[in-house]
Amino acid sequence: MRHPDAPAPGELLGAHYERCFGCGTGQPHGLHLEARAGDGVSVTAEFTVKEAHQGAPGLAHGGVLATALDETLGSLNWLLRVIAVTGRLETEFVRPVPLGTVLHLEAQVTAVHGRKIYSSAVGRIGGPDGPEAVRAQAVFIEVKVDHFIDNGRTSEIESALADPDQVKRVRAFEVNP
Repeated sequence: MRHPDAPAPGELLGAHYERCFGCGTGQPHGLHLEARAGDGVSVTAEFTVKEAHQGAPGLAHGGVLATALDETLGSLNWLLRVIAVTGRLETEFVRPVPLGTVLHLEAQVTAVHGRKIYSSAVGRIGGPDGPEAVRAQAVFIEVKVDHFIDNGRTSEIESALADPDQVKRVRAFEVNP
């Protein structure tokens, strides 16, 4: 179920971390993916496939598309108000995605069991009614913030903890100890 304090439908979720390759603004070649809360436990997101994101000439790299799906699926956790990491991501590539394409992504939670969050996503070329290009099924695992402190590089952890906006985002999740 959607957490009562979750962002309202239509609200921009913002980056969970400035240096995140998927959503952060501090990565020059990142996706700069912007996710918005949807109805229920769903989100929508968009990103534009740029030259730095190509694999084959003129086409998006499959790993970049998988990253876009992973980031969109991970954004669902804002609606549940939990910290969770990708446990499994199964991606299906339906059609090539050319450079310059705006990829519209939609994701929803399909089930929650204990610490496992099951979700699915689809990416469409050009908008919500465009042709399907990629889709994914995922399992996220709820973790405590200690997961990042114990496993991340100390300098990046200290930098994130020095950022008042980042600390505010982490504290928002403390309602679910």
